[in-house]
Amino acid sequence: MKVLLPFLLLCLASCGSPEPAAAPPDTHTADDGGLTVTEAPYGTTEDGAVTEYTLENEQGLRVSIINYGGIITSIYAPDREGRLDDVVLGFDSLAGYEGEHPYFGALIGRYGNRIAGGKFTLDGATYQLPTNNGPNSLHGGDVGFDHKWWRGRPLREENRVGVELTGRSPDGEMGYPGNLDVTVRYWLDNDNALTLEYEATTDRATPVNLTNHTYFNLQGAGKGDILDHEIRIHAERFTPVDESLIPLGELREVAGTPFDFRQSTAIGERIDAEDEQLGAGGGYDHNFVLDGEGNGLRPAATVYDPESGRTLEVATTEPGVQFYTGNFLNGSVVGKGGKAYAYRTGFCLETQHFPDSPNQEDFPSTILRPGDTYRSTTVYTFGTR
Repeated sequence: MKVLLPFLLLCLASCGSPEPAAAPPDTHTADDGGLTVTEAPYGTTEDGAVTEYTLENEQGLRVSIINYGGIITSIYAPDREGRLDDVVLGFDSLAGYEGEHPYFGALIGRYGNRIAGGKFTLDGATYQLPTNNGPNSLHGGDVGFDHKWWRGRPLREENRVGVELTGRSPDGEMGYPGNLDVTVRYWLDNDNALTLEYEATTDRATPVNLTNHTYFNLQGAGKGDILDHEIRIHAERFTPVDESLIPLGELREVAGTPFDFRQSTAIGERIDAEDEQLGAGGGYDHNFVLDGEGNGLRPAATVYDPESGRTLEVATTEPGVQFYTGNFLNGSVVGKGGKAYAYRTGFCLETQHFPDSPNQEDFPSTILRPGDTYRSTTVYTFGTR
């Protein structure tokens, strides 16, 4: 068995501005035009101290990220009455994220989604990855980016604040070729937009498909299922899958199927329809092929919760988005405030290149080569109506 190399780290962390006198030890706060970034201890792993970075804007929207797993631990968003609720699933402490969990809030890599048989061939060489999801490799393998320690530092620009995480995935880790240097930036502005910027470079050709796996519930984490949420997905096609959720290679029209979300529709309206694809995923767990072309931001999805009035709009430079409806949540995971996360109590919108692209010649390529830079941007904008 290949011995995994330790996760190497890049870049020295910066401390930013001096601590305010009222702040407790080891806590740092900076304010920039109604936008604040706060650092506070969140525990320690064998690789280093974990810090929680909290970004807040003048509307009170508050996002927290830890440098373990690049995890978004909370997003407090106002409802139509101005009341704040945490709208993402997760845990109250580091211990929960260190254990096994369904990727709550996590940075996903090297390859988001599934690779068939945990195997691909690149430039004449065949690479074997861990098969951690039935016969397939999922979200980077047994120890993906979601369980890595990243070096973090706060960021400030004129109209936004953020945090930058950097690290290296060494050659051979989880079977992938090449040393991959990764930078991820999380930004918050006063328009209630949370922007995720991904960059990566490599010294050998390798597949790369980075994403974030936050589970949203716009009523509030642990406050019931998400079946009454209404969603619109800007996609005329999706990629149907086999029984192990590997794409068949087809781009199928959504028209006339339960996958037609071109008009806003309740998530639960057709989720239990008699349909082979819904049966394969136990509900929605499929990649949608986003409308539009080019490398710029394109609309991906809009979600509305009639109960709270909260909305979430997603835009991305990626060609696809995985819409997942928490079909494998079963109440066995106890999260924030001691609440068990039951069936379909969260949804994910994972912006991405398509699943199994290294084995699908007709899908957009996910191969990054030396001298090139992987770049991807996704924007989550919160609102009410």
